[in-house]
Amino acid sequence: MSTTTSGGAATVTVDRPGMLATVQDWPGRVGYWQIGVPPSGPMDDLSFRLGNVAVGNPEGAPGLEFAMSGPALRFAEATVVCVAGAPVPVRVDGVPVPMWQPVTVPANGLLDIGTVAGPGLRIYLLVQGGIEVPDYMGSGATFTLGRFGGHEGRVLQAGDVLTVRTGGIDPDAAQPVPGEHVPVITSRWEIAVTEGPHGAPEFFTRGDIDTLYATDYEVHFNSDRTGVRLVGPKPDWARTDGGEAGLHPSNIHDNAYSVGALDFTGDTPILLGPDGPSLGGFVCPVTVVAAERWKLGQLGPGDTVRFVPVKGAHAASSRALGVDRRAGLPAVFSAGGDGDDGVIARRDGATSVTYRRSGDDNVLVEYGDLTLDLALRARVHALHQALEEDRPAGLLDLTPGIRSLQVRVDPDVLPVPALMGLLGEVEERIPESSRLVVPSREVRMPLAWDDPSTREAIKRYMHGVRSDAPWCPWNIEFIRRMNGLDSVADVFDTVFDAQYLVLGLGDVYLGAPVATPLDPRHRLVTTKYNPARTWTPENAVGIGGAYLCIYGMEGPGGYQFVGRTTQVWNHRYPQSAAAFEDGTPWLLRFFDRISWYPVEPDELLELRADTAAGGSGGVQITEGSFSLAEHERFLADNADSIAAFRATQATAFAAEREAWAAAGEFAKEAA
Repeated sequence: MSTTTSGGAATVTVDRPGMLATVQDWPGRVGYWQIGVPPSGPMDDLSFRLGNVAVGNPEGAPGLEFAMSGPALRFAEATVVCVAGAPVPVRVDGVPVPMWQPVTVPANGLLDIGTVAGPGLRIYLLVQGGIEVPDYMGSGATFTLGRFGGHEGRVLQAGDVLTVRTGGIDPDAAQPVPGEHVPVITSRWEIAVTEGPHGAPEFFTRGDIDTLYATDYEVHFNSDRTGVRLVGPKPDWARTDGGEAGLHPSNIHDNAYSVGALDFTGDTPILLGPDGPSLGGFVCPVTVVAAERWKLGQLGPGDTVRFVPVKGAHAASSRALGVDRRAGLPAVFSAGGDGDDGVIARRDGATSVTYRRSGDDNVLVEYGDLTLDLALRARVHALHQALEEDRPAGLLDLTPGIRSLQVRVDPDVLPVPALMGLLGEVEERIPESSRLVVPSREVRMPLAWDDPSTREAIKRYMHGVRSDAPWCPWNIEFIRRMNGLDSVADVFDTVFDAQYLVLGLGDVYLGAPVATPLDPRHRLVTTKYNPARTWTPENAVGIGGAYLCIYGMEGPGGYQFVGRTTQVWNHRYPQSAAAFEDGTPWLLRFFDRISWYPVEPDELLELRADTAAGGSGGVQITEGSFSLAEHERFLADNADSIAAFRATQATAFAAEREAWAAAGEFAKEAA
């Protein structure tokens, strides 16, 4: 068996890993939301932090998370541990020991954590000194979908050996968690939410919102750290469709999400978790306040959830660990929401501004009307740059979307009312959008058209999710039909003739761009899958709404496939790769211009292998710039042909919508 290691560390051997066992720390990765790296960290941060305090650690020290079933671990040296989270049997060398208290596992002792019988879902093991793992982008938290952080970027396996820090430990700091501080874990949950960002009457009907608060949603078994899927009534919706953003009324121009947002992907509500996406094109009517997000980690299949609206200013501090977090809850829960439909303020002017609430720790700043206009993205960029330059204390993340910027703060340091004052001051000095000139590289990339991996993804979708979707069995034919093109060859020509301007990153994780053609005549419009796919091949290329995306990694998705390309994320990081800048694992930047050249599927596999080995993977990059004034002159010069293209497209879009209605498609989506 392993022995004490040099440098103040000891080892732990995994005899049985438990289920979905990962190393996490708190608050995880902060500051990378804008390029699609989620914070990760413990899904139930409250139990995790209390357990750390119990063994005398800093609240965020790395520990272990498990779902449903715990591990059997052999400790080489005597070690103080605490088990927290969902109620579960715990034994040390066969003898039962309590949860929520520091317990010593003797040298060569076996800690055995059993199975959750309910209520609750996740278990946490905190070890005095903390688990020693490499730092990856500022954190040791595991993001399994991205294959980084924690122990080799994956779940634990039998035979793994973990290192425990032993230096600088104060043995007298360990103490039981006071009984009144232990979280109440149940199977019937009330969860405090704030209104917004997307409420009634713009996106949902008043009746939809009333129904949302009156419904006991059921937790679906198909839930994980990316999000908790809920079962509940289908909204009536205040709109018939999402316009340029897609055919379903849930579709919007992509904007940043908050952890804890209730995301309607089509008619399906999903509570976004700490491994969820940072950017997407679906509406979110309410957002769980930061102090209540720990509950997402304990929601088990079959549990019920009732959302309770609260005022953002009355939300408890997420820093509180004990009774301070719960002391005011009866009054808070009975006070109702802010009553403003999630809109904190509106500002008139040459470019209108809407400030939307997204929890008690985010403000979504939206410019102009619900349309794709690069002048609005330029305005977002100017605001982004101004806030980056000021960088006030308490500002955590700035995440741009198509026509919006989400500003995330620590409300204990920078309260939302103070942030609103700052945003008003900055708005006064933002220059006119037409003056925007930004660095803009030309990035030429290989594209395997209608790649076999995307065909496989469609087959899986038809077999496992939905067989009768209008976009199946061939997404490219669906794109042709929706845009009124004569043949799929026209789809091919349009995609390869286009130059796509990158407007956002992290659309589906890890530097994945959301981009739109600079020439509106190349701007194919389609709708997103509803429900979404459960599997998408890494670096698949798809179109959703008026946008193109390169999927940064395997995972769920909803864009209509056109092919597959090479990597946009350097999995060798921190080692370099030829097409990537040193110190940045993401390939693309805001305002890059992507274009494609065709390759065969076998050739693409060779290029992907080249990238994995540190080569360029066939990516060709040329420095340049983008001028909004020059672009607007181009639009004016080609206004007639652009209008003709859009008219044809609108006719095809309307015909497809009528065909869906005649076939009962909208009723099928609700089923």
